[in-house]
Order: sequence, then C-alpha cells, then structure tokens
Amino acid sequence: MIEAQKKNILVVLLIMAFFTGATIQFSEGSTLIGIILFLVSLGLTTRIQLSGEYITKSSKFYVILGILILLADIAYNLKAMNQLRTLDSMTFFLGISFIAYGTSKYKRMGEFGIFMSGTFIVLFLFFYSFLTSLNNNFINDFDHYLVLLPSLTIVNALTDMNIHIIATETVQFNGVEDATVVIGGPCSGLYSMLLLIGIIVGYAKMERLSDRKKVFLLVFTTIIIAYFANLIRVSLLYYVGYNYGIKQMMFVHVYLGWIIFVVISFGLMTILNRIK
Repeated sequence: MIEAQKKNILVVLLIMAFFTGATIQFSEGSTLIGIILFLVSLGLTTRIQLSGEYITKSSKFYVILGILILLADIAYNLKAMNQLRTLDSMTFFLGISFIAYGTSKYKRMGEFGIFMSGTFIVLFLFFYSFLTSLNNNFINDFDHYLVLLPSLTIVNALTDMNIHIIATETVQFNGVEDATVVIGGPCSGLYSMLLLIGIIVGYAKMERLSDRKKVFLLVFTTIIIAYFANLIRVSLLYYVGYNYGIKQMMFVHVYLGWIIFVVISFGLMTILNRIK
C-alpha cells in the first residue's frame, strides 16, 4: 500500500507537470510540443493505482456531461478563433475528469480532476472576471505592486542592471540589446498558485484527508512559497534578458516556470501524503 501511494504521488506529479508544460507550450511555445505533452499527461493517468473503497458502477450521465463540456469548449474556441489558454486547458481537463468519474476504473482519479480543475476555474473566474468587474485595473495593479516592483527590488539589491519602469506592467532593458518587456499575464504567478491550490483540494478530496486545519495551513503556505518562487523566476528573467537578450529570455520563460512548478508540486505531494 505504501509503495502504491508513493507511486501515485510521482505519477500525479508527472501528470500535472506535463499538463502544465502543455498549457505553457500552447500559449507561448510550440503547439506540437504542447499536444505531445498533453497526450503524455493523459497517458500517465492509466498508471494510477487506485486504493481504498470506491464505487464500481459506471455512470453514463457523467460520461455524457464530460463529452458535452469537451465539445462546448472546442466549439467555442473554433468559433472565436481563440488560441488555447490556461482556462481552456483546465476546462478540457474538467471534461476529461467527468468522463473518468463516470467509469468504474478511474472514478477516484476523475474525482481528483473534477475538484482540481473546478477549483482552478472558480478561482480564475473570481480573480479575472469578478474582481476585474469591480476594478478594471485589479490585475494590472496586482502585476505592478506585487510582481514588478518587488522583483525589481530584488534585482536592484543584487545587481547593477539598468532596468527602467516605463508603464504599469512594462520595463525597459538597456543591456546587450534595448528591449521593452511586459511583466503581466502568466508572469503574475496567479496561474501557478491557482493550480497548486487546485491540486491540494483535489488530492484532499480524493484521498479523504480529514484534518482540514492542516489542509488550510498547507494552502496558505503553498501560496506564500509560490509567490516568492515567482518573484525569483521573474528576477531571473530580468537577468537573462538583460545579459543574454530577449530571445534567450523568452526561451527560459517558457520552461523555467514549469520546472519551478514541478519542484513545488513534488514537495506539496509529499506533504499531502504525510498528513493523510
């Protein structure tokens, strides 16, 4: 049983790592690589070893619901000609999770996916729809005061790079090449925070973690760790862009966040297994 749990931790970690990598590739990298990573993450779900009691009967309702969610998401993006983003990927994951929940073999993994992706979607809509409807500049202010300024403070304390703020979310480099870079969107670190919170909620539900105080404390700690990890990531992007150019910075931008997410997720999964 213990070995199975350890294997599940590794497999779930790999699923989320490849899935996150796919999301980043879809939005900022190679679509082909994104598709490959997405298929690998789906294939890894078959390696989950389910433990404990779970319902063995399948449910056509959840399978149909999952298929409808997938079709609705695909139809919307085809009609709107949108590029796949994080919300689309999580909606896709939600549909797949409902399909898995409707089967007998992967019901509990489907439950994990439903709560993980559902938590992300709810929090995403709260931050990017509800709060922005109350204050149109909410995301811009968040990026400026909680990401751009603190990260520049770190850089200025450790280096003598010539980086100027020219707008709320924009900085100008005068390094190996002159360039203007927008520090916003994925750079805010909100996506990673929401994904990590979703992992905690999904795993806690799937494994029936009973100590809610520890789970809430873990959520709070994860947010703090993810926030400072993102500041370090952005600071490193400044350094790479300033010293090696924007092309190299964008390459690091696509992969660095994924690597940091894997490291944090591994620690998170290990802690979740210990507090069960």
